[in-house]
Amino acid sequence: MRQIPAIETQELAGAGHGGNLSAARRAFPLAPEPWLDLSTGVSPYAYPLADLSAEAWTRLPDPSALCALESAAALAYRAPEGAAIVAAPGTQSIIGWLPHLVPARRVGILGFTYSEHSRVWRASGAEVAIVEDLAELADKDVAIVVNPNNPDGRLVAAQDLRALAADLGKHGGLLIVDEAFMDFLSPGASIVPDMPPAGVVALRSFGKAYGLPGLRLGFAIAPDPLAAKLRAALGCWPVSGAAIAIGSTALSDLTWLAATGKQLAIDVGALDETLVAAGFNVLGGGPLFRLTGHVDVSGWFETLAKAGILVRRFDARPSWLRFGIPGREADLSRLRGVFGLD
Repeated sequence: MRQIPAIETQELAGAGHGGNLSAARRAFPLAPEPWLDLSTGVSPYAYPLADLSAEAWTRLPDPSALCALESAAALAYRAPEGAAIVAAPGTQSIIGWLPHLVPARRVGILGFTYSEHSRVWRASGAEVAIVEDLAELADKDVAIVVNPNNPDGRLVAAQDLRALAADLGKHGGLLIVDEAFMDFLSPGASIVPDMPPAGVVALRSFGKAYGLPGLRLGFAIAPDPLAAKLRAALGCWPVSGAAIAIGSTALSDLTWLAATGKQLAIDVGALDETLVAAGFNVLGGGPLFRLTGHVDVSGWFETLAKAGILVRRFDARPSWLRFGIPGREADLSRLRGVFGLD
């Protein structure tokens, strides 16, 4: 079996991101094209793009249109009265700004989870603890919960998060809830509809659920003082005219979101059946990804990559592979073919 160069292994198996097809092509130059990218938690169903007006490209984004986008997000996410909605070029930009806007010495993260939270707070000089019990977050200056969790789909009840926020509030702490994968779950799973008026910021990703990660659009739902700081940090035109136009339409299209969620549930069932038949243990996940365990993760990762299928591995969890959802029957058949099931 060919030894993958160390730099390519790091690019393909780090805990932060999937989707690095350029690294995959360098590591596996003989793999067939096109690649099937199952390494991200992005919906295979992109929201249908209508023709945009020329002004979306030729004029600076209009402030009133940005307000309309944020109002659409407030309705879509069921934000409570008085909560501020801040649009940003992806939730990643918000994650990167928060350590600069919120003074914190001790940060706690409910892990194992998306590593960018840990990275940005450590870079700011904070002392970061990865904990396994929600109660261990109560004495921190900032507590972070990815909910549902990436990569295992762990879901913390909204009432438990509100209780944690109350404990943090006793000493002026902040709870950050990253709901990047919340869209296809029940509204009651989200902290946003009954979010406390202070001490909590929730993050919502647009690109994952709507299959448009290249649009770079995300939102923070936050108390006014923190929202004002975030707006100032992001500057005058935080998102593009195209993102405003497409996001406003898509977030208002509840029929499309519901239909897509139903289709994804069917797709998840078919993928789980395939993975189990191939000898994988399904450990968890959600509507946009499935986490599996296997005794030969390295072997299967390489076998799939040689066939032009990129999945997600984790250096810190060497027995895990995460699979995105194949959206077309041809893509699922391609995966089944590699597994020898067709």
